[in-house]
Amino acid sequence: MKQTSTKTTNSSYRDDILKYALEKYETVPDYPWRSQPEYAVLRHKDNKKWYGLIMDVSGHRLGLSSGELIDILNIKCDPILKGSLQMQEGFLPAYHLHKGNWITILLDGTVDKERIFNLLEMSFDLTSSKSKKQKKSTRFGNTEWIVPANPKYFDLEKAFSESNTILWKQSSNIMVGDIIYMYVAAPRSAILYKCKAEEVDIPYDYSDGKVSMSRVMKISLQYRFEEKQLTLDTLKEYGVYAVRGPRSVPNALSHKIQELCR
Repeated sequence: MKQTSTKTTNSSYRDDILKYALEKYETVPDYPWRSQPEYAVLRHKDNKKWYGLIMDVSGHRLGLSSGELIDILNIKCDPILKGSLQMQEGFLPAYHLHKGNWITILLDGTVDKERIFNLLEMSFDLTSSKSKKQKKSTRFGNTEWIVPANPKYFDLEKAFSESNTILWKQSSNIMVGDIIYMYVAAPRSAILYKCKAEEVDIPYDYSDGKVSMSRVMKISLQYRFEEKQLTLDTLKEYGVYAVRGPRSVPNALSHKIQELCR
């Protein structure tokens, strides 16, 4: 069955994406093809790798019901997410990029703009040089994190019922003052607690064959969420499709959480 674009063909996030790439990454797009003057390549300054490609192509070439020209964005994608994204409206197998884990996103408004920005950030990170990834780990100011907790190994609900301050396995790059959203894995599959890092890099020697810890951090409970507020389905709307380890919080999701905490 052919996918149908839900927005008008003259609607496009092309300019928004180019502005975002310029402001956030200082990327000035390349237009390398004379025969396709609207094809804009977004590339890293250092390693020259692409992290985005904006094109205008016929909808028929994309398998859409309409043959009118439509703007699209190709980005590199986490292979774990690629299959699930392509099952959603507005996402397609990468047009003209068959190698590697690339996908195509319709820019007609079918996919929310903030979500596109988050996915572009993912592509930028996946294509960054090693030195840039290392540099990114050194930052100033507090950061928000999503940290997973497996209820099979630790009962967070019980721990926080006994004390508002607990010890947790130290996660790289987390500093004192950072905000930590604890994501409780299946069967809950939701962010349930907002915490704050009070102390980090505490020496700790623990191993039970399943979990080992050489250092821990002290975190304090700041807020409890209702179980249905920040489920995995909700997180997916903001570009978070899995929480297998500590990860930063996308800006749009951060705003959503802050509204819930008011």
